[in-house]
Amino acid sequence: MVFWEGYVSDEVMGIFAPIVIYWLYAGFYQLLPPLDEYRLHTRKEEEEKNLVPLSKVVKGVLLQQLVQAVVAHALFLQYEKSSVFYVSRLTSPADETGITIQPSIPIQIMQIIIGMFVMDTWQYFAHRYMHQNKFLYRHVHSQHHKLVVTYAIGALYNHPIEGLLLDTVGGAIAFLVSGMTARTSAIFFCFAVNNTAYHDVHHQLPGTKYNYSQPFFSIWDKILGTHMPYTLVKRPEGGLEARLVKD
Repeated sequence: MVFWEGYVSDEVMGIFAPIVIYWLYAGFYQLLPPLDEYRLHTRKEEEEKNLVPLSKVVKGVLLQQLVQAVVAHALFLQYEKSSVFYVSRLTSPADETGITIQPSIPIQIMQIIIGMFVMDTWQYFAHRYMHQNKFLYRHVHSQHHKLVVTYAIGALYNHPIEGLLLDTVGGAIAFLVSGMTARTSAIFFCFAVNNTAYHDVHHQLPGTKYNYSQPFFSIWDKILGTHMPYTLVKRPEGGLEARLVKD
């Protein structure tokens, strides 16, 4: 039983809930002055250092979320109709009316953990390769790094190709491999948000070749030697700073 049952379908929630949560969560930090003491960068820094205006970032994020919504809708349709996803049906079969039977809580937790591992793995290696391949960095990934100091709402500001390959395809693979239902995915993707300070280190010049991991854990960075630790310190002028701690 979930609070939206009887009002909207799981598929609708799976498509739109992560988008709404993204804008609510990031929007608070972007727009509300009372939260400035928790910001990693001042508004002045955003205006002076970023190579792309906030309005363009908003448009870029909305475009990526539109693509993600279309892909999610297609996945949910295929999930219901196609026998390709038989493996998923082992944990979330449909009854005789075609209504999906939700798996037990332990199974859903297992699916979320699997989804986290799959998505982290995909995004780490894809993200790292976009830095190592000069063509992809110059023509694709560099768009994201035009945000020298990241806006709160800028996590999904990418080149359309990167948005498709890194986030959308990565999310789709995590959904399929884990076997989660639309209902479980609605919860899963609402929490697929980067650690802001951890990723901020990656946007600093000394940290560009470190902290590739996103959106959940830093496991691959630690295993493969690309982890850059940091500490949060208060700025004299207010706010916080992610300061690198080199080993």
